[in-house]
Amino acid sequence: MDAAAPPESKFRDEELLADVITRLIGDVRHIAVGNASPIPAAAALLARERGRGMPYVSLLQSRKYNFFTDGGRELFDCAAQGRIDVFFLSGGEIDGAGNINLVGIGDHDKPRVRFPGSFGSAHLYYVVPKVVLFRTEHSRRTLVPRVSFVSAPGGSAPNVYRPGGPIALVTNRCLLGFDRERRRFRLDSVHPGHSIAEVAEHTGFDYDCPRIVPTTPAPGDETLRLLRTTVAPQLAEVYPQFAAAVFGVTGALFSGNPVT
Repeated sequence: MDAAAPPESKFRDEELLADVITRLIGDVRHIAVGNASPIPAAAALLARERGRGMPYVSLLQSRKYNFFTDGGRELFDCAAQGRIDVFFLSGGEIDGAGNINLVGIGDHDKPRVRFPGSFGSAHLYYVVPKVVLFRTEHSRRTLVPRVSFVSAPGGSAPNVYRPGGPIALVTNRCLLGFDRERRRFRLDSVHPGHSIAEVAEHTGFDYDCPRIVPTTPAPGDETLRLLRTTVAPQLAEVYPQFAAAVFGVTGALFSGNPVT
């Protein structure tokens, strides 16, 4: 059964994706968000607003919501101690086994395509219990049968201690859950305005597809109110262009010294 989309929507794609990610976050203590991740950041802040101040949110580019004073070094140490419950990763390429490529395509010394680099993604992929993969370009160019370079593996050998790993992949078309034991994705829902056939057409790897796939629930009125009135001004501190384009918010709500 294919997913059906409503004729009109009163929300933006970014708001839908933030709501999807917030539901994946669940009941946790600490969410950390890396650089260039405005939609995951919106989801993390939304989760905190719904939880009335919990979980704790660390936005690495923020002055208000970042207690790390030494950047990635403290982030990695905190994650290794089991003190980060959720993190977000993406990749120039992601394959059906949950492997991600943040290095490049082609010869390593002279690549045809150069990505921004791993920046500790392999470490965080191993130690953070809930890693949500996120890619706004759902295409056969990005979701491939096998990544050209494994920056961070989606699975490990049975004798490897690994408390962390991927739980899902969120794209602009759908939500794909991840089975860690089988190292395989399954189609959990299709976003409004998209279809099962469209997802299959634009996905380069195989995945499980149930007989009935629901449409991703639209964000409710209260969720949209929180995103637009409370989360958006907070996002403007770190992602001013995103906050202005999506929510029409300009200027940061907070200023001053970092939280300690």
